[in-house]
Amino acid sequence: MDQEKQAAFGSRLTEILNHGALNLALALGYQLKIFDVMADMDQPVSCPALARAAGLHPRYVKEWLGIMCTGQIIEIRNTGTEEAVYFLPPEHAALLTRQSGSSNMGVYTQEIPLLTQIAMARVTEDFSKGEGIPYDAYPRFQAFMAQLSHAKHRQVLIRHFLPGVDQGALVARMEQGIRVCDLGCGQGIGLHLMAEHFPASSFTGLDNDVPAIENALSRAAELGLKNITFLAKDAASVQDDPDFFQAYDYITAFDAIHDQSRPLEALKAVRHMLAPGGLFSMVDIDAASDPAGNLNHPMGPFLYTVSLMHCMPVGLSDRGMGLGMMWGRDRAVSLLKKAGFTRIQVLEIAHDPFNVHYLCRQ
Repeated sequence: MDQEKQAAFGSRLTEILNHGALNLALALGYQLKIFDVMADMDQPVSCPALARAAGLHPRYVKEWLGIMCTGQIIEIRNTGTEEAVYFLPPEHAALLTRQSGSSNMGVYTQEIPLLTQIAMARVTEDFSKGEGIPYDAYPRFQAFMAQLSHAKHRQVLIRHFLPGVDQGALVARMEQGIRVCDLGCGQGIGLHLMAEHFPASSFTGLDNDVPAIENALSRAAELGLKNITFLAKDAASVQDDPDFFQAYDYITAFDAIHDQSRPLEALKAVRHMLAPGGLFSMVDIDAASDPAGNLNHPMGPFLYTVSLMHCMPVGLSDRGMGLGMMWGRDRAVSLLKKAGFTRIQVLEIAHDPFNVHYLCRQ
């Protein structure tokens, strides 16, 4: 046994344990909006003052601050008195608060703790069965995904993503009025934004999660949007439905296809639904299809773990394919070709280094 290798791996395990614990504490701080409070205060603050401003118990805040300081997230400063003060550097706040927009990484800290809490037992049990876990077993996770959509779409979708599709021609068409559909729309965050900005176009959201669709409909009514509708429907089920034949000029799927239990059928449905000259934007995680190709991926372990705890089990349910989040470019292009797409572009996305845009033309 190589003692040096053992010692090095022991150090790595220590680092892993520390970072795992730190992620949990970061998730608590984000959920309780402590980072937002500190960013708004924008100055060193004592523990009691921070607790008052955040509406929290000072003893809990003190223990949490201990984690943040030893984890080098928050700075601790001695002022010459017995009471220390704490400061969230603006460079850290720019990545941890709700005001961070598309740069918000604080929201992702909630993902692993949440999935551990709601899915650990079921995933462990299904390791020996391989039956998958139904989508409706993750209701709290769907609400979390709505937070992610809000963080990503609010700044990126209208300003950057859509203007980049087809060299700006898509936005011109949406301004004039076209039919748009979003597959796996969840609570409809992206569609609400598009319907607001392009009132001449009509928008339809499809998702098999009934509570999410109900939430999307309710929010659309609150916003007074008359050019939008939502349907509780599995995308794969419409591939031969005459009511959907060539019904849309533009179809989107944001991080949705890899969760489908029947992804090939869902992609065939897209072709069925696209009108002549139509465009399909499939946005998904940018990865290699083989783990060996992801050894240097900056978030490889995180993304594989999210896939293990949610995406892959959901995709396995109902005797599904179980693609998983890290299905990768090669497999994505292969499935698109099997679905009948022949004009496929694989495009990098400005302001989104972790996803790739598969743009397909009918």
